[in-house]
Amino acid sequence: MDLRISSSTAPLSGAGLARRAATPQAEGNEVGFSSALKGALQSVSAAQNHASALQREVQMENPSVSLEETMVAIQKAQVGFQATLHVRNRMVQAYTDIMNMQV
Repeated sequence: MDLRISSSTAPLSGAGLARRAATPQAEGNEVGFSSALKGALQSVSAAQNHASALQREVQMENPSVSLEETMVAIQKAQVGFQATLHVRNRMVQAYTDIMNMQV
């Protein structure tokens, strides 16, 4: 299931890090599951911060911020957060299954 949002202004630009983790990077950057997860969590956090900032600007009646842009940013942040929760739940379930295995 591909959860990437293909937009040039999408704040969730790190959402595709899990797919790119298999390709080697230059200059000794860490490549792996933990760095991909960290990047994805940071992008979800950035999306939530961006949505909160836009919401605050709309509440202060800033004419340069549109309500439509704010609602789209809020929905993107919500989708990212829901995807993060699903990943967390799957990881906890996998951990529980491994711990309950008989050796």
